Amino acid sequence: MPEIFGFDSFSPKEIAERVQSVGVAKARLPLLSMIMLGILAGAFIALGALYFTLVTSDAGLGFAASRVLGGVAFSLGLILVVVAGAELFTGNNLLAMAWADGKISTAEVIRNWTVVCLSNFAGAAGLALLVFLSNHPAMNNSAVALQYVKIAAAKCALSFGAAFFSGVLCNTLVCLAVWMALAGRSVVDKAVAIVFPISAFVAAGFEHSVANMYFILMGLLLKGHTAAVPNVDAITWAGFLGNLVPVILGNLVGGSIFVAFIYYVIYRRGTKA
Repeated sequence: MPEIFGFDSFSPKEIAERVQSVGVAKARLPLLSMIMLGILAGAFIALGALYFTLVTSDAGLGFAASRVLGGVAFSLGLILVVVAGAELFTGNNLLAMAWADGKISTAEVIRNWTVVCLSNFAGAAGLALLVFLSNHPAMNNSAVALQYVKIAAAKCALSFGAAFFSGVLCNTLVCLAVWMALAGRSVVDKAVAIVFPISAFVAAGFEHSVANMYFILMGLLLKGHTAAVPNVDAITWAGFLGNLVPVILGNLVGGSIFVAFIYYVIYRRGTKA
């Protein structure tokens, strides 16, 4: 008989069991399915980033209100990933739990992370191109375009250390959001579990690798169409890689060690199930 926790949610121990079983299924997806679901996730996170940019482009909002409301808007991305179904590199860092328990191999984990990360990039890049061609950034007298360039410039100007540690903090919260969403049984449960940790990382300005794929690509597309922005010269392909490499590494540490491995030690280490 399943353990009753709270109202009708799964208990933390049951979540750990679900994360492990889901991890095994994700690691063994057929390649085409993995690629298509990865592309969807990249586009979903990009939609959340689009929503965030629209909100934060409103100069009439105060700093805290802009960050928090933008963070709530950005939560759309992970809600789509979890409810509609998609494969997101940052969330899939939780595969480390199934790996630590010996349920999947190192090769399976690396295959999943590599394929999904590249597919996420394809989805984010595809949506960036569609948004650019749609003339959406011209909204609010091109304030949306200006905001994209400001965001991209700030990200490309980050030092390696700042990007890495910001990535750690980001994906700790992202994987906690995914973890808590697995406690829920309804769409409402999952959405509520996702909104608070996701809006917190966004409001705090932490770095999410897949979102940055979209933000910086939009900056590259738009930097010639906006007024002067501080650090705009940092928006280059070198700046893109200079941000993405430390952020991906930080995301890996935050999700696989600070969430998956810690909960593995608490709930799964020494079990035979």
